[in-house]
Formats: sequence, C-alpha cells, structure tokens
Amino acid sequence: MTIDVRPASIFEDVRAVLGPKSPTANVCWCLSYRIPAKLNNQLRGPDRGAYVAELCGADVAPGVLAYDGGEPVGWAAVAPRADTSFARSRTIPHVDDLPVWSLWCVRVRPGHRKKGISHALIAGAVAFARDHGAPVVEAYPLDSGDARVDLTMAYAGLRKNFERAGFVHAADTASVLAGHPRVLMRLDLR
Repeated sequence: MTIDVRPASIFEDVRAVLGPKSPTANVCWCLSYRIPAKLNNQLRGPDRGAYVAELCGADVAPGVLAYDGGEPVGWAAVAPRADTSFARSRTIPHVDDLPVWSLWCVRVRPGHRKKGISHALIAGAVAFARDHGAPVVEAYPLDSGDARVDLTMAYAGLRKNFERAGFVHAADTASVLAGHPRVLMRLDLR
C-alpha cells in the first residue's frame, strides 16, 4: 500500500472523507475550529458542505488528503493558527508570538484504519505547512497514555503519534476531550 498525501483542493474527495451520508445532516465538516462560533452555528446541512467547497477552491487548501491509489482515505486540517479559533482559545495557551500553523484534526475513514495513514497525514500536513512558510506547526492531541480513545473523539490525534513525527511537548493545556487532557505539541520547521 502506497499512501499519497496531497492538498485538499478537490471537494468531492473531501466530501468522501468528511461529508455526511445524508446531505442535510449537520456534521462538523471540520469547521468547528476553523470558523467563528457564530458562523459555525448558523451554517446548517448543505450550507456546511458548500462552505467547505469554497475553502477547497481557495489559493491555500484547507488541509490535506491521504489517498490509497485514487481513493481518498484520510484528512488532516492544517492552517495558520491566526485563521482558527485556537488564536483566541482560553484553554490552549500560546507559547510565543510566532505565526504558527495549527494541525487539529486527523481523520481516517473506517475500513482504512491501522494502516499507518494517520502518520502519513501528519507528515503530509507538516510538509504542506512548511511549503506555505510555517515556521512551526502546533497540534493539540489527546494525552491518553495507554487508555483507549473513542474513535469519534480521536480526531485531535494522539500524543504518541505526534511524538513519532518529531513533535515535542511544549505545554499542558486546560482543554479536555473525551475525558483525556490535550497537550500542546510543536514541531519547529526553522
């Protein structure tokens, strides 16, 4: 199996990984941390997908997709922190004033898990951020130790996977997800 990671610029491929089975469903579409809360709450059903379609057509894609052959099998959201709600977070601290990029969601489609795709997505998201001038990439994964994590809530990633990718613990946070603390992990690209 060869996993290819590319910018998420093809909406239909993003839909295959993030979209709901029913077009009227109100799923995240990985917008919760990307856009202001008020807009996130206003966008309903198909409007959420339409918003993501616009993001896919922007000069800088909203993240990266992993492909197994021609099939999209995974997604990672990565963008300048200043363009996300992490810029204003009360629970996730800022370590310094560098214009860091945030990597906040890693999702692998059912049927494709346990094949190393999340590792490829993290590496691909880092390369994407580096190609767009990021000096540092931050992630906010769960510090779950050996405890099992509900797959629905594992989108933030796991600390051990980011450590394997070269990220280092930069700070504890006040954020908790699915009963597990989140930590701030950083990878310096300078």
